[in-house]
Amino acid sequence: MEQKLSLLKTFRIPAVVIIAIIFYLFLLVLKQTTAANILGIFATLLGSYRLFYETAQSILKKRFALDYIAILAIVVALVTQEYLVAAILALMIASGRTLEDYGVAQAKKSLTKLSERIPNEVYIWKNGKMDRKVKIEKVKKGEEIVVRKGEVIALDGSLVSKEGLTDESSLTGEPYAVEKIKDDPIRSGTVNVGNRIIVKVTKESANSGYAKIIQLVKNAQNEKSPFIRLADRYSGYFTLVTLLITGFSYIYSGFDLTRALAVLAIATPCPLIIATPIALLGGVNAASKKHVIVKKLSGLEVLANAKSLIFDKTGTITLGKPKVSEFINLSKNYNDNELLAISEAIERSSLHPLAKAIVDFAKSKKVSLMHAEDIEEKVGIGIEGNIKGKKFILSKLKNRSGMGIGLFDKTTELANFIFEDEIKLESKDIIKKLKDSGFKLYIFTGDKKENADRLLKTLGEDIIIKAEAKPEDKQKGITELKQRGTITAMVGDGINDAPALASADVGMVFSNEEQTAASEAADIVFLGGNFSLVVETLNIAKRTIAIAKQSIIVGIGLSIVGMIFASLGFIPPIGGAFLQEGIDVAVILNALRASR
Repeated sequence: MEQKLSLLKTFRIPAVVIIAIIFYLFLLVLKQTTAANILGIFATLLGSYRLFYETAQSILKKRFALDYIAILAIVVALVTQEYLVAAILALMIASGRTLEDYGVAQAKKSLTKLSERIPNEVYIWKNGKMDRKVKIEKVKKGEEIVVRKGEVIALDGSLVSKEGLTDESSLTGEPYAVEKIKDDPIRSGTVNVGNRIIVKVTKESANSGYAKIIQLVKNAQNEKSPFIRLADRYSGYFTLVTLLITGFSYIYSGFDLTRALAVLAIATPCPLIIATPIALLGGVNAASKKHVIVKKLSGLEVLANAKSLIFDKTGTITLGKPKVSEFINLSKNYNDNELLAISEAIERSSLHPLAKAIVDFAKSKKVSLMHAEDIEEKVGIGIEGNIKGKKFILSKLKNRSGMGIGLFDKTTELANFIFEDEIKLESKDIIKKLKDSGFKLYIFTGDKKENADRLLKTLGEDIIIKAEAKPEDKQKGITELKQRGTITAMVGDGINDAPALASADVGMVFSNEEQTAASEAADIVFLGGNFSLVVETLNIAKRTIAIAKQSIIVGIGLSIVGMIFASLGFIPPIGGAFLQEGIDVAVILNALRASR
């Protein structure tokens, strides 16, 4: 019922105009001409006041708008005392604008659902019980909240309960439940799929990780794309054609304003400015269904025209989640299970890819869980923590070309973890598809040359690889490609890719940690690590822009054909108004296809 009321509210102005037109016709039947004309003028003003207001705003901003034709048509209708035509034109304008608003709202639906997932209120846990229910904006850092089974976790925090189970697929795209134990980090936007848990808030609502995603959505919804401005430029040519045909019909008919009105009616309003934003937002909608956030609508247009694709290696083409390929026990006092349990307890709180690999490896060996205290992670050095009163340190192995981590106590090296980064299963097929589609492919990686060469043998020779590239080298490579006139799309996943992502014509990032600098620098964010999202997003971009252009061309073409017939006297003003509205509806429905 509430949805129906909202729909009626959306279309209330066109509904009132329709009622006024019905009464206008009724008064004419009763031969109450003066009253009918007054009602016709009222219906015209009610249906077109928004048009006049927005046109005035565009004039003040020194922007050309196709609305001038609509205004001219209404003025001519009133001057020629064609009040019914004027009212119908106003109805068509009001209906077109309302249908545009409704279509845009429908296209935004799946994006809006991202923010709607988070509950507005949570229960505070105090003194061992549920104390009170408060808005999430009111929850302070350090307070404890209750999250029941099946609920979306509203705020970032740490687990107070002994254990928990969360579904993080909304952020990572990986459909696996993640086991948690006391003091483990809990991420906002994930779902509690286990028993009720208590979470100690570490970040307030405005600073939560999920709030970042919502902000990306808002930015995407509010931005006006350059492609829409391109449509505005097309409108200038269409206006010129319209005025020429109108002038011809006026002269050809012996200076008959009614004939000119018929032409203007068909040109009002133009689907050019109605369908394009709906198509673009539809593309954003389609992308969001694939766990892809389009931060900038212009990103879709640029991506649709990109000719060169530049990839980072780790985390894009490869898994970016190194696996432990070898575990070496160097201790005489601890067995393998004990060393793995110690390492897992300390690394469990780290977000570093090597830490996650150690945790996964330990879990695969089914070791007993331990609890580490006083954990301290030093970027570029390692991580340390106390277990049962004894300090242990995990840090990078020195004098090793590959990836290696050592476990130490104060004086002794206890174990070594050796890692390898595997290529994603789908990478080879995806790269082949991109080659076959005509893209020029590049890989910019900070990895060693021998590793890059090994990757090249796997993927094929038609790729240019730049190895041992620092962030500034990647950015320089992008700049050089752009200087050659190439439209570039960069795909990365880490902070070291941020400069290149920002420099590329369109930057795309795989981001499991949505707060990274990479996602801030990118135009499009993939929530998860599925490499096939690149191809799917490219397809969505091309399809969206194709539909937007199709809507422009078809709308203009049909309108021009209709105007020619009207100029020759085959279509009266009322018929012209209905014909144009039919064109508008058809074009809008076509644009909505981009949401699929």
